Amino acid sequence: MQRLWLVFAQSVTAALAVLFVVVTLKPDWLPARSSPAQNGASPLPSIEHLLPAQPPVATRVEAAKVVSYSDAAQKALPSVVHVFTTKAVRTPQHPLMNDPVFRHFFGDRLGSQPQRQMGLGSGVIVSEDGVVLTNNHVVEAADEIEVSLNDGGKYPAVLIGSDPESDLAVLRVKAPGKLPAVSFASSDSLQIGDVVLAIGNPFDVGQTVTMGIVSALGRSQLGINTFENFIQTDAAINPGNSGGALVDANGNLVGINTAIYSRSGGSLGIGFAIPASTARSVMEQIVASGSVTRGWVGVEVQELTPELAESFKYPLTGGALIAGVMRGSPADRGGVRPGDVLLEVEGRKVKDASGMLQLIAALVPGQQATLKVYRSGGERDIAVTVGKRPINGVAAKNRE
Repeated sequence: MQRLWLVFAQSVTAALAVLFVVVTLKPDWLPARSSPAQNGASPLPSIEHLLPAQPPVATRVEAAKVVSYSDAAQKALPSVVHVFTTKAVRTPQHPLMNDPVFRHFFGDRLGSQPQRQMGLGSGVIVSEDGVVLTNNHVVEAADEIEVSLNDGGKYPAVLIGSDPESDLAVLRVKAPGKLPAVSFASSDSLQIGDVVLAIGNPFDVGQTVTMGIVSALGRSQLGINTFENFIQTDAAINPGNSGGALVDANGNLVGINTAIYSRSGGSLGIGFAIPASTARSVMEQIVASGSVTRGWVGVEVQELTPELAESFKYPLTGGALIAGVMRGSPADRGGVRPGDVLLEVEGRKVKDASGMLQLIAALVPGQQATLKVYRSGGERDIAVTVGKRPINGVAAKNRE
């Protein structure tokens, strides 16, 4: 049996060796094999059929344009300007200048000498005749203002007026010809999640566009301005962007970049912009009269906490607590008392103390307005004649 197995193994080995030699040296001796198609079988798929289909080049280019905001940026860029300011700052007088002997030898060379301090910001052209919107803190106390346009031209500008309580200012640029004015977005069209572009001159590196989304609307109680109704965005806003444009995906103005939340001085993805509707209203008043006129009734308000609401036996939600009433003010003459909870102003509900400031400020001075208050377990309407809010922040924050 063992001998038979040895003979079989040797035979198989010899046959494989012969087959290897024939295949290697004389493959034409072997019979030709027919293809699957000749035998009636379906052909094997080629490698091209196994790969995913590639879109045409034109289709890929069109797809790239869908996620590009180049058109929006190109539309808004010419309307955004750089604002440069200078102001004189006096250094403290050297203490030795009080010595007559010292003054005799050195004169006034070590005395209080004025120095020039440079400022940097951005602005937005809002009319073809050179009206520019910017932040009040960009041009505050400036002796000279210069505006650099997108085409590189530099022109002097004058301050038409400012509104510190909203941190807005209006300039007029003395440039020849018509300037490219920005397009305003429709009022109240902005929503959380919308894509926005921030345009300005951060750190004086040149005109820069950054992209983000609207993170929140109606931000207030930040301690930045008296009247706060900010758009919050994660588009990068840095020093030098103040006064620049926040535009939507169509290149229309939705806000004026104003402030950032930062512990280091750089962008942390929390920026704030004044809504374009607010900026436009302030701008129109300043252009017309040089200042902003707001309503005032002479009350001091505070937030209505659950503890305060319980102490005043106030069962509803919303409203603002009247903490004080100025003697002789419209509210005092109308009968408003400390401890009242203000519910409505001219039929518009008061959500909180900040909202109450906005509603009162929107009233027209000299006209009568109706305030609905909660007092002693019931509601009542009080008619007051609206006064004019003191200019330059004489009326304290949270006081109307």
